[in-house]
Amino acid sequence: MVCVQPASLADAETIHQLVTFWADKGDMLHRPLGEVFESIRDFKVAREGGTVMGCAALHILGADIAEVRSLAVREDAQRGGVGAALVASCVEEARALGIERVFALTYRPGFFEKQGFRVADVMEFPQKVWSECVRCPFFTNCKEVAVVMDLARA
Repeated sequence: MVCVQPASLADAETIHQLVTFWADKGDMLHRPLGEVFESIRDFKVAREGGTVMGCAALHILGADIAEVRSLAVREDAQRGGVGAALVASCVEEARALGIERVFALTYRPGFFEKQGFRVADVMEFPQKVWSECVRCPFFTNCKEVAVVMDLARA
């Protein structure tokens, strides 16, 4: 049974290792360990028997919008519902905070569509594009797909 809970500082290195594993494969962007520590309060981890099976972060960008980022699940736990549980936990937290829209930038939009997101134009999220994406080395050749869930309508 997978249990999703807020990450602790003790989880930071494991989160970094998970993100790095998938980033090295080209499936997500790298996050420096220092950034993981700085944003540890955004992170959730999925544990099974005390072992971290995956992670995700809910990063608030404004009063009405947040991003699901750094969603990473151990390779041996793929297709077991870990990612879905992490996304559901992020969405639940966003709803509790009164956030109207949750989005993600992903190489796997189909996964997010199964969770109730829809494909969107990244320019729907200028807060993200002009504060973070513009600093990304892939900014002019980004292959990530924007997805969004409108919580105000759900």
